[in-house]
Amino acid sequence: MIGLALVLRDLVQRSLGVKWAASAVVVGAGLSAFFAPPALVIASAAAFLLSELADLAVYTPLQKKGLVLAVFASSVVGLVIDSAVFLYLAFGSLDYISGQIVGKAWMVLAALPVIHFMRRREVLVAGRTPAE
Repeated sequence: MIGLALVLRDLVQRSLGVKWAASAVVVGAGLSAFFAPPALVIASAAAFLLSELADLAVYTPLQKKGLVLAVFASSVVGLVIDSAVFLYLAFGSLDYISGQIVGKAWMVLAALPVIHFMRRREVLVAGRTPAE
């Protein structure tokens, strides 16, 4: 679900701003820590926090160049960081990183047509020609 969470964080920032998105990251890290089994709490919370903050850092400057590009690029960065941090902290190994990345990337790729549709709808409602 982290692939979807990365996309949703971008949408929160787009709708409500950076402060709300950063607050959601902190709350999400807390929830991750609360719900994860005790042995995985640090790995889960750290991976969530670092990946979401990286997503935020990539999405923010790219959002003006195109919503789909920003969501895609920031999500890829976030899912790679999430996979690496979680696997290393939880298991001391990156043996399964390719499977982690592929699984999370599928969620991001599934969300991109929805993001494109949302952007197109925004532009049409505003009475402009879609650039994306």
